[in-house]
Amino acid sequence: MEGPEERDGVGRVDGLDGAGGLGRRSGRQSALACAGCALSAVGATAASLVWASSSRTRRHMGGGFEGEGTDYTVLVTELPLVAAAGAAAPALLGLLIGVLLNRRRRRS
Repeated sequence: MEGPEERDGVGRVDGLDGAGGLGRRSGRQSALACAGCALSAVGATAASLVWASSSRTRRHMGGGFEGEGTDYTVLVTELPLVAAAGAAAPALLGLLIGVLLNRRRRRS
């Protein structure tokens, strides 16, 4: 009873263990997944720091006398979007590099 999954050379369905659950990842896959998570965390942190140091953010958060003119809604509206974009940027860059390398390999 074989579904759309591919069988590996040992006869197991790739990605599933004998009990029908998720199988273990290889060491390389785990390292790549860990590196991807780390890159996303670094991207989100870097994007948030760049956003926090921008003149536009300082204008909203700079405040005047006793906090007059401070607009805290930017923390709720802009910061989550900036962090999400920073986290997604490494994945999109990796995808773009992978597509370009795959095209180059097909031409060769």
